[in-house]
Amino acid sequence: METIEKSVEVLNDLIEINNDRVAGFEHASKDLGDGDRDLSDFFRTQIEASRQNSFELTKVVNQLGGEAEDGKSISGTIHRNWLDVRATFTGHDRASILAECERGEDAIKKAYEDALSADKGLSGEARQVVATQQIGINASHDKVKAMMQIAQS
Repeated sequence: METIEKSVEVLNDLIEINNDRVAGFEHASKDLGDGDRDLSDFFRTQIEASRQNSFELTKVVNQLGGEAEDGKSISGTIHRNWLDVRATFTGHDRASILAECERGEDAIKKAYEDALSADKGLSGEARQVVATQQIGINASHDKVKAMMQIAQS
């Protein structure tokens, strides 16, 4: 029973951070200019990926008999509010937007790494879903980082 409860807790944390990621990319999309169509397309793709991740994680939580989260984390809300304040002072340039997106991608990448650590005790199916999703999370992180480096040069 304890393993199931622990798995549900870990999966709910991932649901929340995926929901934060959706809100973060939606927020960043508002700051894009006309010349940032590539970012707009990329952000839209990541929003859909995170929605799909949340859906899959919710399904596993339900299969385990738990109740899935449907909200965002407090830290994600704080981060978005900080983005608003920071944008007031630094503007909405491509490099700044990507730098903030990279911070968000760092957070979700770490959350997935933590979820897969042995002490989290994820059940077999849950572990497989998280490991599969982690591949996409890592690829997105790397793409944001590369785009940011190009924007800064």
